[in-house]
Amino acid sequence: MKKITKQTYLDWYENMLFWRKFEDKLAQVYINQKVRGFLHLYNGQEAVLAGALHAMDLSKDRMITAYRNHVQPIGMGVDPKKVMAELYGKGTGTSQGLGGSMHIFAKEQRFYGGHGIVGGQIPLGAGIAFADKYFDRDSVTLTFMGDGATRQGSLHETFNLAMLWNLPVVFCVENNGYAMGTSVARTANHTDIYKLGLGYEMPCRPIDGMKPDVVAKELDEAISRARKGGGPTFLEIRTYRYRGHSMSDAQHYRTKEEVAKMQEQDPILYVLHKIYENKWATEKEIEAIDDKVKDLVAECEQFAEDSPFPEKNVMYDVVYEQKDYPFLPHKL
Repeated sequence: MKKITKQTYLDWYENMLFWRKFEDKLAQVYINQKVRGFLHLYNGQEAVLAGALHAMDLSKDRMITAYRNHVQPIGMGVDPKKVMAELYGKGTGTSQGLGGSMHIFAKEQRFYGGHGIVGGQIPLGAGIAFADKYFDRDSVTLTFMGDGATRQGSLHETFNLAMLWNLPVVFCVENNGYAMGTSVARTANHTDIYKLGLGYEMPCRPIDGMKPDVVAKELDEAISRARKGGGPTFLEIRTYRYRGHSMSDAQHYRTKEEVAKMQEQDPILYVLHKIYENKWATEKEIEAIDDKVKDLVAECEQFAEDSPFPEKNVMYDVVYEQKDYPFLPHKL
């Protein structure tokens, strides 16, 4: 495993804070109708991504996830300005503004989405891993999902084939306690989601998803096993989201007291405490990081605001191969 050093924690603090503030800005512009459609924010779950990225080999490993997917591509190396532009529906976005919030893709950085169908990405993640094994590539695919997706039949079909074919894939359920507004306890007769792996004799365990160092250690073990030909792992990463399922969520299913109690475990504050505890940075140095993050978020917003919307023909170019669009009226 790569060492977790002073610099690791400083990088974690800067990155996680940026992800949080980036999405806070998205929430703000959403209210101003600059971002349309659905908007699912990652606030509170940043330690999962931070730990995962530390364990991955970003030169060859891959990631696929559901629709809470704005900061993952940034962590994988995508220009955050392009991600914000995509959310604005602008032509400079990662999918030329055609994908929007739930469909961020970045093939060059090995980020395969962003999927709006609950559980739809689970078999796709196994398929990517199958391709790596078939072509003898030394890569591992991390397939993320929410707790609601674990109740989909596609998970069981995928687990069966992943074990049968011994695929280099790590399945990670980010269990934030609620599938939209339905608690885990109301979706099955057990709350230990990781035990779903037992029926397939797949290595599985629960882990603390509020601490990036814990996530990094556990994922490093799973990734290493997959890379060495040891097959899949299923990890239940127990985390929490501080905002609603989406911006339209009134959150009647949980109390303000519950959220406040979980905010005491804020992963960003956990990392900051580690930094101060070990005297790795002064308050002035942390303030400098805070200012840097604020400026970068402002740059992303300005880039998205200034970018043009895609030309109308782009919408047809990605659907029709024949350039005269024979099935559409010629005067558009």
